[in-house]
Amino acid sequence: MKKISLKNILKKTFNKKIKKIKKIKKIKKIKKIKIIKIKKVVKNLIKKNNLKKDPKPKKIKPDIKENIKNDALRISKSNEQKPEIIKIKKQETEKKEYKPKDYIVYPKHGIGQILSVSTKNIGGIEVQCYDIKFEKDKAIGLLPINKQSHLRHLATINQANKSISILKSKPRIKRSMWSRRAQEYEQKITSGKIYDLAEVVRDLNKGDDLLVDQSYSERQLFEKAYERILFEFQIVMNLSLEDTQKKLDKALNKNQETRQTPITIEKTPKAIPE
Repeated sequence: MKKISLKNILKKTFNKKIKKIKKIKKIKKIKKIKIIKIKKVVKNLIKKNNLKKDPKPKKIKPDIKENIKNDALRISKSNEQKPEIIKIKKQETEKKEYKPKDYIVYPKHGIGQILSVSTKNIGGIEVQCYDIKFEKDKAIGLLPINKQSHLRHLATINQANKSISILKSKPRIKRSMWSRRAQEYEQKITSGKIYDLAEVVRDLNKGDDLLVDQSYSERQLFEKAYERILFEFQIVMNLSLEDTQKKLDKALNKNQETRQTPITIEKTPKAIPE
């Protein structure tokens, strides 16, 4: 058995405590050194930027105070908001199918003439439009070039002859309700197709007994389709208004003398050169 000595036990215990104390002192020294370094860095920055604070604040006169307030309210040049330059967007354009002084058919309004091509600013977007004059409505409409698919050229002479043969054929009258038939006729008129217009005129034509057998709504639709087809034929065939009206009435087996409400157009358009 080994002998246990009190001296050795005491030495070991004291040595452990001494080591702990030394470690704590070292840590404290390191912290102090770090703090001193940080203070030096801060002082150097203050010297560079001239951020020294006055130990005693000076008294300011009331006039100087007002000037300082005004200077504080002023916006520095660095903080001034520069006006944003808004770029005007341009709409994608298509190739122009129509030129000024061309006659076109717009389904909802009938025949019109293109006056010019202009650019309009709509919602911050530049849009190229056709300026179209409608003589019947006495109005000028705008149509973007991107939507020129809604327009169509005037009918050719062959199409006009075919539509006259449609007018000469027998009418096709359905036995359905008038409200449904009226909707169908209205759709055919607004479609802008010349053959559909000819069918409407043919089906609603009552010959010489116009006032007896035809209601007011039927007569309105008939006159609407008749006017459009008359105006288009006048330009295509290069005839006067009276001659085109006689030609249509002849195809419809109508006597022009018994017609009580002849269609009159104030300004006759110039014929398009072939």
